[in-house]
Amino acid sequence: MAEQRQRALSTSGEALYEILALEKGATHDEIKKSYRKLALKYHPDKNPDNPEAAEKFKEINNAHATLTDLSKRNIYDKYGSLGLYVAEQFGEENVNTYFMLSSWWAKGLFAVCGLLTGCYLCCCLCCCFNCCCGKCKPKAPQGEQQEFCVSPEDLEEQIKNDMERDGETPITLQPTNVTEKTQLIGDSHRNYRTES
Repeated sequence: MAEQRQRALSTSGEALYEILALEKGATHDEIKKSYRKLALKYHPDKNPDNPEAAEKFKEINNAHATLTDLSKRNIYDKYGSLGLYVAEQFGEENVNTYFMLSSWWAKGLFAVCGLLTGCYLCCCLCCCFNCCCGKCKPKAPQGEQQEFCVSPEDLEEQIKNDMERDGETPITLQPTNVTEKTQLIGDSHRNYRTES
């Protein structure tokens, strides 16, 4: 029951404030003061035999890090921990867009537009009749041959045969003896000294 309440509070953007024993909307100085007080109380060095204190210290640090970052705090205050998760996944600039598109009125508008235009029905019927059943698939004209797939090896062999028949043979070997030299590689040693 306590875990469910904690989860409900975190989506409303209050749980991190409760961890620091503050009210929602606390100032930056109040957050800093409360963090220092609680961090000293639950620091692992002061409580070496208490693993619960170490966990509490981690929660305090997480709450402080989130609430002192202005952009994260704005997202948390508006959308809770779900907003922070969305910011991690899609970026902080896309949080408002995500929540706008996931609202009930946006989903309803999408459904109504789809039904009014018939787009969903058309796409579904085209896919089913052309791909699944194949009954409505367009047929080839009477005089034309049906298309068929050719393997890459057969296609290469066909190209070679066509080129040999036309009198052109493809070059399949690289030259073995290269004697060409560029200007960068010269036979003589260059001297760059200037005579004074």
